[in-house]
Amino acid sequence: MRLVCMLLCVPLWAMAQVDPEYVVPKKNPYATPADVRNGQNLFMGQCARCHGSKGEGGLGAVLAQPRLRRAPDDESLFILIRDGIKGTEMPAGYALDTRETWQLAAYVRGLGRLTPETVPGDPKRGQDLYRTKGRCAQCHIVGGQGGSLGPELTDVGSRRSATYLRAALLDPESALPKGFLQVRLVTKEGARITGLRLNEDVVSIQVKDLNGGVHSFIKGDLKELQRDTGKSPMPSLRGTLSPSEVDDLVAYLVSLRGNQ
Repeated sequence: MRLVCMLLCVPLWAMAQVDPEYVVPKKNPYATPADVRNGQNLFMGQCARCHGSKGEGGLGAVLAQPRLRRAPDDESLFILIRDGIKGTEMPAGYALDTRETWQLAAYVRGLGRLTPETVPGDPKRGQDLYRTKGRCAQCHIVGGQGGSLGPELTDVGSRRSATYLRAALLDPESALPKGFLQVRLVTKEGARITGLRLNEDVVSIQVKDLNGGVHSFIKGDLKELQRDTGKSPMPSLRGTLSPSEVDDLVAYLVSLRGNQ
């Protein structure tokens, strides 16, 4: 599971106050009821916007589950909160001292004891819809099978809430990942390409086209380069699937939790 906590903007000077020489114990030393209450306050202020007030997930990972794959014990959860996850939207270095980090960890751990979110729909029927009427496998991978244009969904149920997934199916442009950008370009030969930006610097841009092909261009050689901010190549399934079929597909996606 990816534990992703996108925090409110924090000034660069507000670095973590955890002593870099601190030896992290195996067991949380700050897990009294008072510590958990303070951890809840910290969570509501810094994490709930993305993870949901009860850890049900949203833009961030679902935390209301018995076992967090990236943080199965107290020591690893402390380190994850302190250091973040490189290459994801979970940052390191926000302004918590050692005790506050443990208190937040204590509250997060308690979220796994909450009653799981109730999701209507039949996951088995949803799996069939994923492969057929929904045409999801054309762009997404589950368990090594499918297209590579869209994000892999093998463990999406541990990373996204049912509410978020429903919105992504019905209104894809309301649930774009951070950094996602669709681009349209015209090469010097006149070829037109629409795709997803993979990387871009001052000189060049790398793009994955809608068939999954990857291209690299010198921007000065392009005739046109349009950035479609807030746009997605994923079509809405509103009107394609009935409300009950949407329930089934959401139930299937929620059930996808990788090897967990």
